[in-house]
Amino acid sequence: MMKVLHVVNSMDPVLGGVSKAVDIIASSLASEGIINEVVSLDHSEDGFVTNQAFKWHALGKSTNPWGYNSGLLPWLTVNVAEYDYVIIHGLWLYNSYAVYKAFKNIRQSKALSRGTKYLVMPHGMLDPYFQKASGRRVKAIRNWLYWKFIESKVVNTSDGLLFTCEEECKLAKEPFKPYNPKNEFIVGLGVEAPPEYHSKMDEAFFKICKGLENRPFLLFLSRINEKKGVDLLIEAYKKIILNPSAYFTTSVEGTSKQINKEATKAGFEIPALAIVGPGIETDYGQSLLKTINNHPELKNNIFFPGMLSGNAKWGAFYNSDAFVLPSHQENFGIAVVESLACKKPVLISNQINIWKEIKNTKAGLVENDTLVGTTTLLADWMNLSEENKEKMSRQAEVCYKTCFSIEALVTSWKSKVLDL
Repeated sequence: MMKVLHVVNSMDPVLGGVSKAVDIIASSLASEGIINEVVSLDHSEDGFVTNQAFKWHALGKSTNPWGYNSGLLPWLTVNVAEYDYVIIHGLWLYNSYAVYKAFKNIRQSKALSRGTKYLVMPHGMLDPYFQKASGRRVKAIRNWLYWKFIESKVVNTSDGLLFTCEEECKLAKEPFKPYNPKNEFIVGLGVEAPPEYHSKMDEAFFKICKGLENRPFLLFLSRINEKKGVDLLIEAYKKIILNPSAYFTTSVEGTSKQINKEATKAGFEIPALAIVGPGIETDYGQSLLKTINNHPELKNNIFFPGMLSGNAKWGAFYNSDAFVLPSHQENFGIAVVESLACKKPVLISNQINIWKEIKNTKAGLVENDTLVGTTTLLADWMNLSEENKEKMSRQAEVCYKTCFSIEALVTSWKSKVLDL
């Protein structure tokens, strides 16, 4: 029976989408009879993994920036020969180097007579954004040096790289040289179908987010972080709510980018904005609150319920009109796909790597990650007729089932990777 080992720095969900992606991939492949195990540098008592579909090896938490753990390399050296595939999730940390080192030490030995292969899934960590973004100059130099001496060997001696979409694969070629992976596979990433809607979701959400009952609203659900473009979202929303006649047109056919200062939709209600996620306590989050508190119109229409889970989270999705994320960089965007799965259109920037799949299926609107682009996203959505919004909602479900369902994920992995 085929066995796959996933090696990741941590399964702590607070650290971002990689841990969630590992959970999804491992449990999805396990549903097909493939044995999946995960090794990470966590304490088992932290309880980050509750999924019974795969075995979790927690070797103890690392407390240094590199994620070094003295037990990982010996554990890999002893155990990798038991697996058909070892998959590194993420780059720039010790877990990827440890896999490379373990294979280098034993690749020529009988211990690998099974033909064990190791693959790398970067999860967007080869995106040129991280080398170009302002404020990351020192980190960019550090990454360049690390690539030169370590990470290029991890990537180029692996049996292949795994990407979630075509855009990620294309962008990965740009920032570092030499970049010569043996194989590149676009395997996709799926999201489990959401639970069916029920009234308890409404109760849980509105209990936390009072003031949104019986109001249309747009949903942002992610970390409150500069990379996510929350400041752009609030500034664009402010432009519209303070001067609505500049952005609403009388046309109901498709979308419009023409500003019509003389035509305002009679009785039009601007949707509220729910900004869901952790980070409001940071300096960045507090600066956003200061902007909102300076404008009563914003204060009465923008809500910060914090991080939501369970029924409250699904209540946010199901009660929203659409999902919005003007991020400056996003490799996949699990929350984007969760919205599609809930039949909700998405309003996103073209820096979210799955934007082409969304645009091609007409499951949402896509613009640049600028103030103009974000304002256009909001205005175009608000100017859509109810009929066109309903069409887009139906296409959201089509996009999810075609591109991002668990079934699509399993089919892709089995056909492109697990028969190497």
